[in-house]
Amino acid sequence: MDLFNNDQLNLFGAPKNLLPFDGEVLLYPHFYKEDVFTRLVEETPWKQDKMKIYGREVNFPRLTAWYGERDEVYVYSGVVNVPVKFSPLLDSIKQAAEQQCGHRFNTALLNYYRDGGDSMGWHSDDESELGGNPVIASVSFGASRVFQFKHKQQKNVKASVVLNNGDLLIMQGQTQHHWFHQVPKTSRMLGARINITFRSIG
Repeated sequence: MDLFNNDQLNLFGAPKNLLPFDGEVLLYPHFYKEDVFTRLVEETPWKQDKMKIYGREVNFPRLTAWYGERDEVYVYSGVVNVPVKFSPLLDSIKQAAEQQCGHRFNTALLNYYRDGGDSMGWHSDDESELGGNPVIASVSFGASRVFQFKHKQQKNVKASVVLNNGDLLIMQGQTQHHWFHQVPKTSRMLGARINITFRSIG
């Protein structure tokens, strides 16, 4: 069963939950008004991480950067991420997300999708250091990309949303316990996209 959520606001103008059950995902379209995509591309210390598949080392299909207020080391897919300090630009985006979420963040993972061939596979952000029911705020800049959800137990239950420039997506409650999410590859000619996910560690 596919659940496509094209109408994200209820009658009162507040965001609706994009998931049918077992979690809460809220979309705030055009949340961040300032166009900062080019600045993020130029000012971020991007790195090309590698992973092992069947004993062979391959590049991640995207570039990444990890920021933190302290030395919150984050291990993802076997990669140890040592943070750099928040830049003034990234800190301003973080503060805007915190105000909307009512939640304090101390780290940020940036993913740079250079074209439609770059992607993020099915996963959930359920690492113990993120807490029991993590609140994750995701802000997108640049080209639009499809963001998909799949229930962990009922794998035929799926949801999908298109994330556009400046959109804020909040995942909270039991979302990470019960849902996978991904940014799939596409053969369409797409422009570059940067996604910032703000998290709390410790």
